[in-house]
This record gives sequence, structure tokens and C-alpha cells, in this order.
Amino acid sequence: MAITRRAALASAAAAPFAARAQATPTIRLGVMTDMSGPFADITGQGSIAATKLAAQEAMAASGGALKVEVIFADHQNKPDLAANLARQWIDRDGVDVLCDVTGSSAALAANTIVREKNKVYLATAPGTSELTGAQCSPNTVQWVYDTWMLANATCRPLVAEGGDTWFFITADYAFGHSMESDGSSFVERAGGKVLGSTRYPFPSTSDFSAFLLRAQASRAKVVGLANAGTDLITCVKQAAEFGLVKRGQRLAALNLFISEIVALGLPAAQGLICAEAFYWDLDDRTRAFTRRLRESQGFQPLPTRVHAGGYSSTLHYLKAAQAMGVAAAKADGAAAVARMKAMPTDDDAFGRGSIRADGRKLHPAYLLQVKSPEESRGAGDLCKVLHVIPAEQAFRPLNEGGCPLVRT
Repeated sequence: MAITRRAALASAAAAPFAARAQATPTIRLGVMTDMSGPFADITGQGSIAATKLAAQEAMAASGGALKVEVIFADHQNKPDLAANLARQWIDRDGVDVLCDVTGSSAALAANTIVREKNKVYLATAPGTSELTGAQCSPNTVQWVYDTWMLANATCRPLVAEGGDTWFFITADYAFGHSMESDGSSFVERAGGKVLGSTRYPFPSTSDFSAFLLRAQASRAKVVGLANAGTDLITCVKQAAEFGLVKRGQRLAALNLFISEIVALGLPAAQGLICAEAFYWDLDDRTRAFTRRLRESQGFQPLPTRVHAGGYSSTLHYLKAAQAMGVAAAKADGAAAVARMKAMPTDDDAFGRGSIRADGRKLHPAYLLQVKSPEESRGAGDLCKVLHVIPAEQAFRPLNEGGCPLVRT
């Protein structure tokens, strides 16, 4: 497989720093992502652009103390390819930090190799909670979200405001089962009741009418969608045709990205509820990040939470590397992650936050609702915030994940 590479991002150090810059070791970041498959819109070119933006800004702020190179490749969502590429990057190409790695199985494979090689993994794309659970690593930080957070931030607030009966439409494979199980657990813990569920054949289903009719017949106040990608888009479009929301049921997607809202369009997506870790129009800082991503990198689509995570995690790692010394950071990935955990996080994508002992990056979560066409002020004005879940409540408690790094 031919690996796509890009030359080092040029460091614009001033003349007084020239000699020092020449002696500074180069930090190499490898963005392993989906550039042509089903997750290309939520990761892909946006993840590469966001990582490059963070590298440029960190180098500019360092006064010549940092030199950073960004390379990238399409792992085609294959765990064996991801594992081989990780080894090749580290052993042959001198990559210090692995970024993104779309897909939970590929991420877990990469997680093992990075720990074995004592490098750093910034897990911004995968949603598996195992990265901060049984398979947590001193070399890995899971930056953006996980399935526990998505189910928690979606179900608990909806039950609290009266959405206390649920029906799930679930993709019949491991991811769908996990999302339904997590969602059901949070509904019941919050005092609600799950009236039923229906599972459809994955990935061979394109007509969701029978499953939507069952959800409608249940009279549940909330219909939870435990699916993703193309299935989710098709299901929401057909739910709009059935008029589920107009007839009083609420539609909650347990794993929705802003790129999918754009693909749906407001007429079909209006009223849809989802949990998010990042929204481009949240405040002045998130809007500034989005503007810089467009102006500096030419990436025009609205950034997803994964893109924001690529920027935020890279920036924080480079701050930690500069603080401890580049040579030391390159030599010991676990030490670099320990320094990251010791430093508070702060950037335009997520604001202030922290990193726990299990590698979980903490920041608030948001329950969003898609606006109607009449509510929208124009292109990009897609969602409104219904609830803010504080960082300490958004993610799984530290003592419940089973991470061996956590001493109880």
C-alpha cells in the first residue's frame, strides 16, 4: 500500500532562533484515518487539516523550540492494516504520536502497539469505552467521546424532562447492541421505562418502515436510534415521512455527527436530538477555531467533534512536549502522556478541561436539538443547546471503568 505523506510543516523561526531550531529534534505525528470509506466525512481530510493547524500554531507560539511533521494514511478501516501501518510508522518512519485511528477494532489494535513501542496515541476518532476501561494504557489519551458518554448525555436529560418511555430501533450487530444496552441502562437508572425495541438486519436494510411502525405503535415518548452512518440518515428521513416527530414522539440519535445533519437537511432532521462534545457555533472560541481551520487549511465543511479533537489533542501534546523537552518527549511516550495529564487543557475547540488517570479527557457534553428551517438563521445554524452536562457528570466515573492504572 502506498502511504500518502506530506513534507514537514515549515517552521517560521526568526533569525536569532535559527541555530537552536536546526538542533531541535522533529516531532512526527501520524494521522491514521478513513479517507475514502464510510467515516471519511467525520474524520478523513478534516482530521488531517485540524492536526496540521494545531502543529502550525504550536510551532509559531514556540519561537522555534518546536519542529513538527504531519504524515497521514488511509487505513481502510481494517484492524490488520492499522496494526501494520502503526508498526511501520514507528519502526521505519520515526513517528512519535499516532492520531485519530477511526474504528474501535483498529483503535484497540493500534493502542496495543503504541504501548509496546512506548509512543503516544491520541484517540480522537474511536468511541469504544475500552480505551479507558480494561484496555487503558499509560501511552493513550481518549480525547473526545465514547459510547458511555453519548448514551448518558442523551438519555438522562431527556428522561428528566419527561421523556420517560423509550423504544429503540437498533442495528443488529455489536455496535448497535452496545448502544441499545447502554441507552436502556441510563433510561432505567433515570427512572424511565423501555417499552420495547426492534432490531433490523445490518447492513442489508434500506426500508425502515416496518421498524418505524413498531416504534409508532409503542406510543413511546422517545424513539432511540441505535445505529449510525447511512442507516441513521435513511432511518431519520423515513421517520420524517412517517411524521413521527409531528405526531408527538421525539427522535433521539445515540451517535450523530454534524456532517450527517448537513446531509439530512433541516426539513428532514428538524427536532432530532443528539449528544455532542463539540459544536462549531457554541461560542466565540469554537467559531474562531472553525474560521482558522477554513482560512489556514482550506477545509470548508463544518468541523465534527473528531476534527475538533484532532486539533485540541495535538495542541496539548505539543505544549507538554515543549514543557518537558522535545528529546525527552520523543524518548518516552508514557512520560509525555503523564505530563499531559499533569497540565490543565485549554483551547478554542473545547475550552478548559483535564485528563484523568485512566486517560479520559474531560470536558462538558451537550444535548442538542436540530432546528427547524424557520428557526435557522442561515447556513450552518443547525442546532440549539437543550442541556449542558458538566464534565464531571458527562463521562463514566473513574472507579467504574476497570482501568488497571486507577488505584482504588
